[in-house]
Amino acid sequence: MGSGTDASRWGSPRSGGAESGGGWSRRRFVAALGGAAALPAVAACGNSSDPAPPRANGASPRPEGSSRSSPSPTGQPTGPRPLYIGTYTSVEGGGTGIGVATYDPGTGRVTGGDALTGVADPSYLAVHPDGRTLYAVNERERGTVTAVRLADRKILGSRATGGAQPCHLSVHPSGRWLLSADYGSGSVAVHPIEASGGLREATDTVRHAKPAPGPGQDGPHAHQFVTSPDGGHVLAVDLGTDTVYTYRLDARAGTLTETAQAHTRPGAGPRHLTFHPGGRYAYLANETDDTVTVCAYDPTSGRLTIGDPQSTGNGKGGGKITNYPAQILVTSNGAYAFLANRGDNTIARYAVEADGARLRLLGTVPVEGDFPRQIAFSPDGGLLFAANQRSSTVSVFHVDVGRGELRLAGEPFASPVAVCALPL
Repeated sequence: MGSGTDASRWGSPRSGGAESGGGWSRRRFVAALGGAAALPAVAACGNSSDPAPPRANGASPRPEGSSRSSPSPTGQPTGPRPLYIGTYTSVEGGGTGIGVATYDPGTGRVTGGDALTGVADPSYLAVHPDGRTLYAVNERERGTVTAVRLADRKILGSRATGGAQPCHLSVHPSGRWLLSADYGSGSVAVHPIEASGGLREATDTVRHAKPAPGPGQDGPHAHQFVTSPDGGHVLAVDLGTDTVYTYRLDARAGTLTETAQAHTRPGAGPRHLTFHPGGRYAYLANETDDTVTVCAYDPTSGRLTIGDPQSTGNGKGGGKITNYPAQILVTSNGAYAFLANRGDNTIARYAVEADGARLRLLGTVPVEGDFPRQIAFSPDGGLLFAANQRSSTVSVFHVDVGRGELRLAGEPFASPVAVCALPL
């Protein structure tokens, strides 16, 4: 095991009041409330646009067993593409597993409504860089992660995260490690990925012990675990401790060594981090204090320097309402950023300036749904998908990457308790 400087190790899964068979957690209870008021510490599905390496020829991987698309004269796919949707299976009105649909990359129209059953509470999804294996968290008190082979939808097995209520996972760009974050226990884990795409037992689990929880928090709440663009570090965003932790991942042993911490202002509740393509800046969505911040990133040390809080655009159309920013994305050309606002039910638009060092708010666009918990780009960046938890819909927008504008593609697609959308 690596030796984290400000973390404690867990050798076994955390036991809790709810069994893995479906006891209620605070996060699933909030998911089931529908139109009820949100709680400040609600966690979210992660980001399907987390860094992953392109193939050697620059083409996006095609998942096995998915609908094949014919390239257009511009090189973009024209046929139907797969869309996987995360949900909760243990709440009233929830799904029966991972939602399976298709979308047209030209029109943005979503069709279908199948489900990949046998995966419990798959609230966050990610795909292996080779496109062959889908991974899901099982957001339960005794947290697990599950691997699914896409060619035949075979479940390759589940592994314990060593913590409670996992809410995010990502695949290391090498394709050898799965990184997961446990919201309930404030811990992160590393799982080796086999050649088949299946998972082995965790090689390291770290619980965030320092600093102490922020104002109004009952403990650490790890919300995201991702790899830096340079591949030299992995970063864990913890809402409960108002901290982003930087680790070095031992590429042979799969262990973590903490190298730095970056602290937001007390009570900010950092939720989601995304990097600018230039690799020197990142943007942090803060759930509890309804702000976004620009962070400078040093690839050598892995250290983040968090800037001043900025507006999420909440209240631009009138009186300010209770709002919890969920996730922020940056276009591949690095020119614009989009932020999902739960409560305000909008997507904020930003111009990215000074080579990534500044965000300038341009305005907001109604999401045409309720509680947009997660957003994701299509692989070509031409579409943006928003998973709307409370309205049980997925909204799709055309993205004008030259002007940073969003245009609704049509009526939102109905999908039970949609909390994550993963277009491939």
